[in-house]
Amino acid sequence: MTYLIIVAATLSTSLAAGLFYAYSCSVNPGLGRLADADYLNAMQSINRAILNPVFFATFLGTVILLPLATWLSYAPQPSKQFWYFLAAALLYIVGVFGVTIAGNVPLNDALDKINIPASTAEQLSQHRQAFEARWNMFHSIRTVANVLSALMAILGCLANR
Repeated sequence: MTYLIIVAATLSTSLAAGLFYAYSCSVNPGLGRLADADYLNAMQSINRAILNPVFFATFLGTVILLPLATWLSYAPQPSKQFWYFLAAALLYIVGVFGVTIAGNVPLNDALDKINIPASTAEQLSQHRQAFEARWNMFHSIRTVANVLSALMAILGCLANR
């Protein structure tokens, strides 16, 4: 059972890291090339589409699985595996989950309230300026934290106990 939880924690962390990494390498640069109205429409659509059970199972499941893997790796003489999973859990909970909840989600919520068809070109430009750079900054932080978390989990799987 311990082995399965450790593998599941590592897999879910890696899946989330892959999603954020791919987004950073392809989606954000592609969206950045769009006109203001197209960019805002696309981000509204993406932000609504990602709120689905598959994403939530991975994103929130990792918040549960990494601490559980850390706890299951603990021994009176903590092993390298324990320390790697502790680092993975902290990186993910603070750097991915925390940044998403405190940074990206409020921006997504504000973006969702914009009536794009009723906005002037100047208003659309202002909305984009208020959103894009900050959202991308938070996204970059969570991507780096998630990749490091996945690396720690992988090292935890490979560590000798």
